[in-house]
Order: sequence, then structure tokens, then C-alpha cells
Amino acid sequence: MCGIVGLFLKKDELRPQLGDMLTDMLITMTDRGPDSAGIAIYGEEADGMVKITVQSDTPDAAFADLDAAVCAAVDAPVTIKVVDTHAVLTLPEAVEQEAIAYLEEKGLRIMGSGATMEIYKEVGLPKDVAARFGLRDMGGSHGIGHTRMATESAVTTMGAHPFSTADDQCLVHNGSLSNHNQMRRKLAKKGVFTRSENDTEVGAAYISSRIADGATLGEALEGTIKDLDGFFTFVTGTKNGFGVVRDPIACKPAVMAETDDYVAFASEYRAFADLPGIEAARVWEPEPATVYFWER
Repeated sequence: MCGIVGLFLKKDELRPQLGDMLTDMLITMTDRGPDSAGIAIYGEEADGMVKITVQSDTPDAAFADLDAAVCAAVDAPVTIKVVDTHAVLTLPEAVEQEAIAYLEEKGLRIMGSGATMEIYKEVGLPKDVAARFGLRDMGGSHGIGHTRMATESAVTTMGAHPFSTADDQCLVHNGSLSNHNQMRRKLAKKGVFTRSENDTEVGAAYISSRIADGATLGEALEGTIKDLDGFFTFVTGTKNGFGVVRDPIACKPAVMAETDDYVAFASEYRAFADLPGIEAARVWEPEPATVYFWER
């Protein structure tokens, strides 16, 4: 079943409120997905630097002196921010891939990376996941979130959404893909590999692969309609904004709202109830097989 939320802020003065607004939206979607939850926050950017978000089931041991170890491994300055089972390492963009390889060798799970994106996801009720990571206190320009009811793979951290397969790009999904294994093989031939059994990660990899090949976000989302079989609502986040697309049948619920201050997406209207100015918003259901996206 699953629940999706997304919020794109048009005004910079609202950035400190992003986490608070997204958390309320996420918790409202609990009964659509009570087994795990996750959120991607697009925050401040530092020129020439990248943030790598990692996860460990034993964070006290795994994150102790991790910044110093990575610094020695890549011969570059590294800072670390530990948030419960996750840690965000900030380091020069030039050593990103070297750092990711080292972190994977250490047994850490890569949640995502990018100049602005941080991803936090865990097993548990959305309200508990939000509290563990302090999501209410996080600011940024936009973010997407997901509450999961597992159907196609186990209830694990790596099975939770969002999924990221490229810098500053991630995806949340409600539905099921029938040709994800076929697409997995096609992507592997291009050197694009996924880490989990989740079909959503395949969707994320497809979109990021298309963008890497020169497609715009809109063109990549349009491609999902032709190349991915099944029923789906996709909400994808990028460094500059977010996009929405539904399959041609559009059996999964979806609603959007727009004001002068923000654009919001949710699986159900009730997720918008506490947003400021929602009573004056333009509210509509996204059309089937139609791409919507907003960028800065």
C-alpha cells in the first residue's frame, strides 16, 4: 500500500520549517505503511564538497573515529555528523568514489550521497523513525518521504525508501513493477547495479541512468511510462527540485497542492491538513501518464 509525501518550498524563508512540515505529513501516512519510513532532505550546499550518508546497526562502534579513518584512506579532510544509526560524512567531491568504496569495505550501508541530499531511513513506525533522527529540526529547500508496507521484499533498512542511485537523486514509490528483474539486467549491462531486492531501487536506477545519458528529469520520468511495466506512482528528488509521474492506469492514490509558498504531494489529502495556507491551495489529482516537476 505505502504512503508518499513530498514538499517543495518556493520561498527561502520557509526552509527552517521543512522538516517540521514533512514530519507531520509523514506521520499522517502511517496506516499506509507502518513497517518502516524514510525521508530525503535537500539542505545547504558547500562548494566542492559532497555529503555521504551511511547506516550501521552498530553505530557506536562503526562511527567511532570514522572521520579520521576515512581522512587517512582518501587523504582529504573529512567531517562527520552522527544521527542515531546514520552518519553524514562531508568531504571533497574529488574523493567521493574512493570514500564510498572504503566505506563499503568497512561494511557500512550507503544511503545516498550528493552536494545537498541527506537520506535517513529505518525500520519502525514513522513517528518513531522521525523522532530518532530529529527530522522536525531539519531545514532545507525540499524533501520527499515514504512510509512502507512491505510486499516485494523483507522489512529491512535497505528495503526502506527513499532509494538513491546517483548524486542528489532519489526515489520513493507506491505500487509494484513487474519487469524490474528484466530492467535490472539491462541496467547491469550498462554498468548500473542495485544493492537491494526492492523494485523501487530499479526505478531509481532507471531514472538516474537516463539522466546520466543526457535526458532531462522530465524526459527520464516520461521514459518510465514506456519502459517500466506495472502500477506505480513515482516521486523523485533531485538537487534542484522534485518530480511526479503515475502509470497509465493510475490505480494508486495521489493528490497535489500548490500555493505561492510551496508545492506538496501526498498519497492522501489528509497529509496536507496542517500545512500553512492549505485552505487557499490549488488542489488536484495528478493525471495518469503525465509528468509534473518543479525545479529552482
